[in-house]
Amino acid sequence: MNIQEDYKRYKVCIFGDGGVGKTSLTHRFLEGVFKETYQLTIGMDFYIKKLDIDGKKISLQIWDFAGEEKFRFLLPGAVSGADGCIFMFDLTRYNTFKNLINWLSIFNEVNEKEKQNPSTILVGNKLDLDGLRSINVDEANKFAKHSKFQAYIESSSKTGKNIDEIFNQLSKMMLKNPN
Repeated sequence: MNIQEDYKRYKVCIFGDGGVGKTSLTHRFLEGVFKETYQLTIGMDFYIKKLDIDGKKISLQIWDFAGEEKFRFLLPGAVSGADGCIFMFDLTRYNTFKNLINWLSIFNEVNEKEKQNPSTILVGNKLDLDGLRSINVDEANKFAKHSKFQAYIESSSKTGKNIDEIFNQLSKMMLKNPN
């Protein structure tokens, strides 16, 4: 018997501007560690994590997408076939929040074309820098609701706050999503 057959696979994409903490979030979730610096993601990085969610075995194929403008041409290919997506912004940099509209525009266009409806979570990262915060909770919640995100979570890759919660919530959403 093939062990892989026991796991339902889900494609999870992580989007957001460069420097919002996508790679830090991913490594904190996968390895439980935080590093102060990471090399810039070139294009996309790909990881796998197996989980047991409510007695169901799932395998997350995590696509960590580069945030720089020059790599946006890769976004439609990443979104195609996605089961779940995490959109991230930096709580201390308002422009990363404002730029979510650009990410969502491409995301929505691909979903319409592909006739897919992935589960989505909006994540405000760098909660550990609360004194430098430039986006308040109410504004983020309002945007999340208006943009039809299924959840909004604030996290810190540095402290680990809510990292597992992000992936657990998204996994539960994907398990319930008939797409």
